[in-house]
Amino acid sequence: MMSSRKPRIAIIGAGPGGLAAAMLLAQTDASVTIFERLDHVGGRSATIPARAPTGTFQFDTGPTFFLYPRVLSEIFAACGRNLDHEVDLMRVDPQYRLIFEDGGQIRASATIEETVREIARISPRDAAAFPRFMADNRAKLEAFRPALESPFNGPTDLLRRGVLRSLPALRPHQTLDRYLARYFSDERVRLAFSFQSKYLGMSPFRCPSLFSILSFIEYEFGVWHPRGGCGAVMTAMARIATAAGVDLRLRAPVQEILFEGRRAVGIRTAAGQERFDAVVINADFAQAMTTLVPDALRRRWSNRRIASRKFSCSTFMMYLGIEGDLPGVDHHTVYLSKDYRRNVAEIEHGQVPPSNPSFYVQNACLTDPDLAPPGHTTLYVLVPVGRRIGQGIDWNAETPRFRAMALDRLKRIGIHDIERRTRYEKILTPTEWEHDLNVFTGATFNLSHNLGQMMHMRPRNRFEDLDSVYLVGGGTHPGSGLPVIFESARITSRLMMQDLGLEAGRAAATDLPMDQPQPVPEVV
Repeated sequence: MMSSRKPRIAIIGAGPGGLAAAMLLAQTDASVTIFERLDHVGGRSATIPARAPTGTFQFDTGPTFFLYPRVLSEIFAACGRNLDHEVDLMRVDPQYRLIFEDGGQIRASATIEETVREIARISPRDAAAFPRFMADNRAKLEAFRPALESPFNGPTDLLRRGVLRSLPALRPHQTLDRYLARYFSDERVRLAFSFQSKYLGMSPFRCPSLFSILSFIEYEFGVWHPRGGCGAVMTAMARIATAAGVDLRLRAPVQEILFEGRRAVGIRTAAGQERFDAVVINADFAQAMTTLVPDALRRRWSNRRIASRKFSCSTFMMYLGIEGDLPGVDHHTVYLSKDYRRNVAEIEHGQVPPSNPSFYVQNACLTDPDLAPPGHTTLYVLVPVGRRIGQGIDWNAETPRFRAMALDRLKRIGIHDIERRTRYEKILTPTEWEHDLNVFTGATFNLSHNLGQMMHMRPRNRFEDLDSVYLVGGGTHPGSGLPVIFESARITSRLMMQDLGLEAGRAAATDLPMDQPQPVPEVV
């Protein structure tokens, strides 16, 4: 006979996955508590408030835009809220500017016709293939939905009807670059549709071809900027969760997960021990396992196995508060180095900083001027670099040289005279990602998404090594990237409702319109 006591759920980490899970679980009869070690929510998706003599600048920590808001819209609707009423999402157009060191550029437009014209400036033949790429990937995304939206508790789940039927369309053993060669002959154009693999921390020459859906989603559904930065979305999620009764505890790092045998029964913080019926881990997967759970309790994901897994790259980050504006610099700019393969190889090797790196720049004040004091601009610079492998790179010694090189490379996209105008500066290297933000070996995008680390071979939402432990975030199925992390929260929440016998229905879901893709023009 079941007890009338409310099931108690602890969530470790107030990142996007933990917040989404809390919102959904708060709609049941469970009692939900979030333990966050920092003094703010959002994790890698938080906003950095930077106070300078001239005023306050605000920077996104990691992700700088939203893709495919539909998943988050559905989560808000399940909580009786409307995402459009809670967060001001602005579509960015042009979506981004791609500049090739090899020559040429593409301004990826929210208008399909304009993007076709942009591709034609580099390769008319490839522009003509764009409609076919869009049509094929529209079908691919639809085929992939069963895998994205369902749990994978073991290899037999690959035999589910929807998943099994989708596998031929996904071409799982083909790399992204080889797949794109079916449409685009110019390597620069292929890079325009594969650099998105950096969202997964992977090379397009190793990334599975099914992730061509990333660039497709950008063109089909748009690139969005939340007013106030991505942290504004996290703040809205925390507000809705606490309004629904979630106990959000900031500055409350979890020191240990308590076990009886292999069953999690509670957590320990500086305030003491508390018992819970289930624990959701939203902290970085590998970091949490190797610090919060005894190695002896883990069969499949032992410390040794975790150390042998493939992880994403890291990033060298510069957050700069600039006096004046940045004329001619788009909201998003990606600069792709001439020898892209060498750049990727240096990142994967991880023993020396990249010699001629690609980089990404966000000039968010172009769309959202309130992110900086009047007469000033925020500048976000991201350079992909290797995570720590072994002893790794001594970033304390390398940072001054690498910083100078990064600032010099900004001249390639028309940004000059930055140091004289800088009023605020913060740098994050892989060392800070690892030690300050608790990211395992500084691998900013978590576990890689190779075939051996996807679906049932990724750490599972109902964690297979421990009882009453569940995962959300980039380290579990379906993977990293904000829409996918939100999907992980939905999958995990459904599993917990089944396992704990939770009653749902406190908030009525709102009917949402179907996705409205843009028409793709014929090219003649």
